[in-house]
Amino acid sequence: MCNLYNLKVERWEYLAYFQARWDERNELDVERDYAAPGKPGYVVRLENDKRVLSTMKWGFPTRKPRKRPAKEGELPFLYDWWTNARNLENNMWRSWLLKPEHRCLVPFARFAEPKAGKDRVSPGDTNWWFSVADQELPCFAGVWKVDQDHDRVYAFCTTEPNPLVAPKHPKAMPVILLPEDHDRWLRGSMDDVLALQAAFPSQLMSVV
Repeated sequence: MCNLYNLKVERWEYLAYFQARWDERNELDVERDYAAPGKPGYVVRLENDKRVLSTMKWGFPTRKPRKRPAKEGELPFLYDWWTNARNLENNMWRSWLLKPEHRCLVPFARFAEPKAGKDRVSPGDTNWWFSVADQELPCFAGVWKVDQDHDRVYAFCTTEPNPLVAPKHPKAMPVILLPEDHDRWLRGSMDDVLALQAAFPSQLMSVV
């Protein structure tokens, strides 16, 4: 599953492209050009029926016990970050996806899937990188909530891989939205959500 993606950090690009306003509640800095589990990323959501650009941590966290006793200053537990939502009927996701105000767009530049050892040509060659050829700022179909420990967090949906992704990562791929489906994702019914959980056309993507 996708646990790394690139993004552009110039927020004005997102504000202009999505015709969104900057969320004054933002307290997280997206300092790097990539997002990883538990780290901040950008999301576009609706607030009072208007688009807002927010920063949140990537992943719905769940607590798990430590394998060793906590040291001084450490929490007595660790976190697992559930970054991808595959079974949308699962209560972890469905209760939030039912509420349009808790759906979001997750802009990205390209996303990674790990390479098998046989495909690596150098020690640092660890990922396949997939991009969308026909969109300036493509988006994953996302969902967000307020977490008791981490404030606002987000994840994005996955689905069966298309013919480009499947040979590299046969389990799943992120749900990538066509621009004309952005509003349908943000405002539509649960039937719309399930209908949009589909693989993006492989002919509109590339991989390196």
